[in-house]
Amino acid sequence: MTIFDIFKKKKESGKKKPIKEKAEIKPAVERTEISVKGSSKQEFTKQRKDTAPIYGIVKKPHISEKATNLGQINQYVFKVFSKARKSEIKKAIERIYRVDVLTVNIIAIPAKKRRLGRTMGFKQGYKKAVVKIKKGQKIEII
Repeated sequence: MTIFDIFKKKKESGKKKPIKEKAEIKPAVERTEISVKGSSKQEFTKQRKDTAPIYGIVKKPHISEKATNLGQINQYVFKVFSKARKSEIKKAIERIYRVDVLTVNIIAIPAKKRRLGRTMGFKQGYKKAVVKIKKGQKIEII
């Protein structure tokens, strides 16, 4: 019966495949061991502050007539990641442009319906941040 031949064990050949060594990958989280009185060593994780993803938060500067006028009074407009918070935006702008940020205001632009012939669709929404910096400092956008 050839149907049941698939269940039979096949004999292994004498040749063995070489084992590939895995490359060592350094984690983004640093492991640290500490000792506490009355207990054994505990292991916990500590985030590295220098590897924070700042370039994913600020997408690009938002250039419009109103944004250019705001530049004269030390306020700049940026398109940002839709789930970014004010504190994250402030840290990102300070690290990218090397300026002191005073305030951050956020505006969420909703998606809008658009139509092309009979086809209905949406124009994608986004979030923008108006950042006020210290007097005397400047951000070169263009």
